[in-house]
Amino acid sequence: MNKTTIGIMLITSLLVSACASQTRWTPTVDTYNNPNAYRLNQDLYECDQIARRSSGGTAKETAVGAGVGAAVGAAGGAIVGAFTGDPGKGAAIGAAAGGVGGGAKQGFEAEEAFKMAYRTCLRNRGHNVVN
Repeated sequence: MNKTTIGIMLITSLLVSACASQTRWTPTVDTYNNPNAYRLNQDLYECDQIARRSSGGTAKETAVGAGVGAAVGAAGGAIVGAFTGDPGKGAAIGAAAGGVGGGAKQGFEAEEAFKMAYRTCLRNRGHNVVN
């Protein structure tokens, strides 16, 4: 395998792992003395859906961040590569590094927005959210 193939595989695995993260997390809710405990399952489902819409989705945001990061990284890498005599190689390295960094940043931010929206929704419905 060449370096480009390895880079593409690395970026793909990061994108997939970021996508999986949002689908597995649910907040912990303390139902003690909660007059709304009987509605918890319905509220968990509805708040999950609301949070997904409000955060833009980890997968989508990670892909957007990876694309923007790759473009910026390629431009910067080409400039650095031009000074060393190989702008193509510099652009490829810059695109890979920028794509990974940009994708990770956007994915993390979307994941945090999802969690915040989920917690807020449950709290607004009268539940005591622990995490």
